[in-house]
Amino acid sequence: MWKWMTNWRVVAHEPAMAHPVVRERRSSAVSGEWSSLHKYLENRFADVIVLTFGQIEDLLGFTLPPLARTYHAWWTLGETNGEASRHSEAWTLAGRTATPNLQAKTVTFERTPTARPGLQ
Repeated sequence: MWKWMTNWRVVAHEPAMAHPVVRERRSSAVSGEWSSLHKYLENRFADVIVLTFGQIEDLLGFTLPPLARTYHAWWTLGETNGEASRHSEAWTLAGRTATPNLQAKTVTFERTPTARPGLQ
């Protein structure tokens, strides 16, 4: 038993190894005007987040473009010519999808199954 207790103390005093977090890699990829939305979505525990257009604009510090208010695909089509659009990277790199409700002026950001903590 003494051997077990002494080994336990050694383990208990060693610093815990941090597991690599995918979030760290994603955060550095989003910069500029969309980074505040990215950070907000990435740091929320909830799997589903619903934000109004006004709340999104408050986070960003500027108004959404007219297409965001009238064109469903602006939110759902994340790629153009094989490259992700700058605005869609805010939620895709945070591991979320965006589903707008243009009439209600809201967007539902849902965590993708592969982005759930503990399932990686």
